[in-house]
Amino acid sequence: METAAERLTRQSGTNFYYAFRILPERKRQAIYALYSFCRVVDDCVDEEGGEGAAGLGRWMDEVERCYLGCPATEIGHDLAAALEDFPIPRSCLADIVEGCRMDLTPRRYATFADLRVYCERVASAVGLASIEIFGYTQPATRQYATDLGLALQLTNILRDVAPDAARGRLYLPLEDLARFGVSEQELLAVAAGRRETRPALQELLAFQGERARGHYERARAELPIPDRRSMLSAEIMGAIYREILEELARRRYPIREPRLRLSTPRKLWVALRTVGRTLFA
Repeated sequence: METAAERLTRQSGTNFYYAFRILPERKRQAIYALYSFCRVVDDCVDEEGGEGAAGLGRWMDEVERCYLGCPATEIGHDLAAALEDFPIPRSCLADIVEGCRMDLTPRRYATFADLRVYCERVASAVGLASIEIFGYTQPATRQYATDLGLALQLTNILRDVAPDAARGRLYLPLEDLARFGVSEQELLAVAAGRRETRPALQELLAFQGERARGHYERARAELPIPDRRSMLSAEIMGAIYREILEELARRRYPIREPRLRLSTPRKLWVALRTVGRTLFA
């Protein structure tokens, strides 16, 4: 029987779905629960009627009930089952909620160090929770999860400049805007379709793309050989998002085009290629 978490994950159309499907049943159900928790928490701040801070507070209360073994929601029930099987740190789930809380009010990030705090909460914390489900033996795998999470989130930021701007959010560090001579007002005007994209703005986005690429490369170098097989799902996630990043680069980082999505055959090809590289290299 399909669980609430599995149903939400399947219906979401997430790029991660194919990476999840290769897991054995117990791990697959746990990762569905973790993904669903992340999704409903994110919806608190992104979706109309998401209830904002009150919704985040309710989900943090549900986290506490999950750790006590007495959840009150369907997703909570699935999450509590995952927590019985895998040692997911409470701090990871708390960081995810706090990262979403940062999106409740429009904010700017002066430096990449400031933005990194946000990215580590909403993405690296998910990675650190996920590796507890995947299973690992080497401490260095935690740094792998951190850097891969940063790479994924930076890719999302580049893909979603216009929709984020429409919500009053700007995730490109202000120090980088200044470096390339791009003002906040210009970026928002381009995102809204009121101005054309100048070469300086494309150079700024390409710089951010290189930063994301660097975190993908660091993650690959950090993954210890003994944990490569257990991190296969994570590697597929990273490969699909790396493909999105490279496609954005090929298109010169478009801002106003529809959100870039890979076709199902392309995602499957990337997944199969990653399986071969990971298991047989």
